[in-house]
Amino acid sequence: MSDDSSPRPTFLERLTSWLSREPEDRDELLELLHAAYEKNLLDADALSMIEGVMQVSEMQVREIMIPRPQMDVVDINDAPEALLPYIVETAHSRFPVVDGERDNVVGILLAKDLLRMCKGERVVLADMVRPAVFIPESKRLNVLLREFRASRNHIALVVDEYGGVSGLVTIEDVLEQIVGDIEDEFDEDEDEDNILRWTEDVWRVKAQTELDDFCEALGVTCAEGDFDTVGGMVLHAFGRMPKRGEAIDIAGLRFRVLRADSRRLHTLRVERLPVPQEASAQ
Repeated sequence: MSDDSSPRPTFLERLTSWLSREPEDRDELLELLHAAYEKNLLDADALSMIEGVMQVSEMQVREIMIPRPQMDVVDINDAPEALLPYIVETAHSRFPVVDGERDNVVGILLAKDLLRMCKGERVVLADMVRPAVFIPESKRLNVLLREFRASRNHIALVVDEYGGVSGLVTIEDVLEQIVGDIEDEFDEDEDEDNILRWTEDVWRVKAQTELDDFCEALGVTCAEGDFDTVGGMVLHAFGRMPKRGEAIDIAGLRFRVLRADSRRLHTLRVERLPVPQEASAQ
C-alpha cells in the first residue's frame, strides 16, 4: 500500500523547482517567469506584480511624479473655511502648502485636520501644517518606497538639481507601478454611475463611458473618430497618455484627468466652458 501522506509541494516550492536554472540576466529571468505563467505556475496577477517590482527597481521618481504645474496646493495665507470647497472637489487627503508661489512649499496639510471646523472650533492653517519631505528627481522608486514605509510618510515633494520644486509623488503612485490602479474611499461612488453631476456645469465621468451615452447626457455633439469611449476621445485629442491633472478642451468642454495610471485613463472631470459672447450674440 502506497503512502500518500506526504505533503503536496507548495506554490513557492513548485516555482522554485521551475526556476532551478539560474537566469543570467533580467531578460532571461522574465523569460522564465513567462514560461512559468504558461505552465500555470503563476497567474496573470502574480506575473504582473513581479514584473512591476522589477520595473520599480529601475524607475526614478521623475518618471511618475506629478509635475509642479499640475499639483493641487493650498496657500497658507488663505482662510481655512475658504479652502473647504476646493479640498472637497479635489478629494485628496494631503496637500502641499505654499506661501504665495508653488516653488515655495512650507509644509503639508492633512485634509482631516480641517474636520475640527465641523465642531465649531477656530483653526489656524499655519498651526496645522506638518513638515514636508523633499527628495531628488533621481531617487529610485524602490528606495523611496522603503523610506515611505520606514517614516510612515505618504507624500514627498520632488526637487530638481537646483533645489526648486519640480513635482510631488505619493506612496500610492509608487504602489500603482506594482499592483496597478488603486481605488481609495473617494472612488467608491464610481461604481454607481458612469456620469455623476457635481454642479450645474461640472461632471465626474468614467473614462470607459460610451461616447454616445456621454454626448446624449450632456447634450453635445459627439466627435467622430476611431474610438467608442470618452477616454478614447480624450487620448486621441492628447495624442499620448496624459497624466493626472492634465486638461484639454474638446467641443466646448474641458476634460481634466482625475485618475490615471501608466496604461489607461480611469476618471475625468468634465466642465462646460462659457460660450464666447460673440457666439452667444449670433
